[in-house]
Amino acid sequence: MGGEQNWDVKPAQIYTTLARLEESGLVAEDSIEQAGGPEKRIYTLTRPGRAALAEWFASGVTLDHQRDEFYVKLMLSIATGEASPRKVIQTQRSKLYQDLHALTAQRNQTNSKKALAQVLLMDKAIMHIEADLRWLDMVEARIEDVKKQPLPEPEVKPRGRPKKS
Repeated sequence: MGGEQNWDVKPAQIYTTLARLEESGLVAEDSIEQAGGPEKRIYTLTRPGRAALAEWFASGVTLDHQRDEFYVKLMLSIATGEASPRKVIQTQRSKLYQDLHALTAQRNQTNSKKALAQVLLMDKAIMHIEADLRWLDMVEARIEDVKKQPLPEPEVKPRGRPKKS
């Protein structure tokens, strides 16, 4: 649905995942087909696999917006002085605009009558990039305030073995 340019999955990843699912009892090999090419293994869901799938559909997905490489880069530029935070922001903004342009062009070339699911995925990605661009504007406007705040001090933990009583 997402297309290779959006989510390139290697066959080895698929086979590794299928092996893990089979070891866990969630899928079972149903048959092997061979129509003039390499053999093709067909898997089917087991009863526990269907239950796990139903549970997965019934649960929400946790997004991890707080593990962000750019944020770490920006904070380190402020804390260390090794790079200009404004330059780091400018570079990221430029990258986001390039990504936005490429994704928008891809989306505009995709026929929504034939690939609506792919268009919806690209729309989501475009909206995330637009939100990131707005966030950069907000951060840039407040960067001097961030610089004035004290750096957090790491918690000092005792080293070595505990003393005997």
